[in-house]
Amino acid sequence: MTSHARTRRLAEQEWMFDRIIQANGPDFYWPMTEETLVSAGMDAAGDIGAARSAIKAAGDVTPVMASIGEKRRAMAEKAEADGHPETACENYFTAAACYMMAQGPIHEDDNELNLRLNESKNACYDRFIALAGRPIERVEIPFEDGSLPGILHLPPDASGPVPCIVLLGGLDNFKEILVRGHHDKIVDRGMAVLTFDGPGQNDALISRKIRCDADNFIPAGINAMDYLLTRPEIDADRIGIAGVSMGSFWLVQILANDPRYKAGAGFYICHEPGMGTIFDVAIPVFKDRYMWMAGYNDEAAFDKFAKTLTLEGLGAKINRPVLFVAGEKDELSPIEHTYALCEDIAAPTTVAVFKGEVHGVTDHLDVRALIADWMKDRFDGKPLESSRILIDARAGSETIF
Repeated sequence: MTSHARTRRLAEQEWMFDRIIQANGPDFYWPMTEETLVSAGMDAAGDIGAARSAIKAAGDVTPVMASIGEKRRAMAEKAEADGHPETACENYFTAAACYMMAQGPIHEDDNELNLRLNESKNACYDRFIALAGRPIERVEIPFEDGSLPGILHLPPDASGPVPCIVLLGGLDNFKEILVRGHHDKIVDRGMAVLTFDGPGQNDALISRKIRCDADNFIPAGINAMDYLLTRPEIDADRIGIAGVSMGSFWLVQILANDPRYKAGAGFYICHEPGMGTIFDVAIPVFKDRYMWMAGYNDEAAFDKFAKTLTLEGLGAKINRPVLFVAGEKDELSPIEHTYALCEDIAAPTTVAVFKGEVHGVTDHLDVRALIADWMKDRFDGKPLESSRILIDARAGSETIF
């Protein structure tokens, strides 16, 4: 990693990461290169393959991904100068995605390298916005005495107000990569997407020093809804919320406190009360990053704080349909906690469990299409009954259990 370890296990075990990477590749705690490839598309396959070969240690992630970002940025600038905006657009997005991955291992305030990478990421993404050929807008979500940076994606050629999904990232997801550069599963279905960096996330933390606490995603989600209600392009009666990983925790908090959201969908779940598995059993990178996000340097103090991270009592306050998508063998949040949460929710729930999969259910299983279709069905008023579905993606079968 490229910053001082806050957790005892990270300091003691960091040498192991290099061995794991040498044996299995750089996606040693989350599917970093796969996420980049999925978001940027197959045009990035050559660079992703090269990165997988070049990264031999945890300390290689930042320089390798940054160098690819620089290469792609230069390609984009040349294509734009030569009058090829489509080629430039694709390369600017890929460059921004690579800069994001380079930032991932840095858990440190005012880190000069992280600030430079963040500036480069934002510059490239701004050029992507300018050349994308569909409505994309940087927006600000009011929060406390300032605001949270967001991005609103509208479907092209929309006539009249459209439904919208507020999409929350997790510990490692940047708002820019949550919506694909081209052929996004939600936007292509005629729905808008609002992403934003919430308290403790990315630009909100790096540039504005806004940290997360146990429940300040609640006002962030409420304010995001307030903002969307000011936009004439958005159908006020069809706004939902979705979240990935830790975002699946925050969306439950928000749904329980803002009845204006019509439905919710969480994928790659984090529902365990106290987060004991993700913080004390799983690879310690997650705990180290959350400590940075929340402003803790003392691990014992953070451990006391972590015990307050619970969804107990919130399910009964939710009377709108909810979908959760999870791996059967999730190693960060045991699935039984999600089942227990659903038992408390006072509305129909769908739990789609992928057989044999872990936390980051492989994206080629088309999880995002499942979520987009489910949310569209809710906006369209299709009836729903509670169900538990075991999906065997390898066999192409589904079993109700």
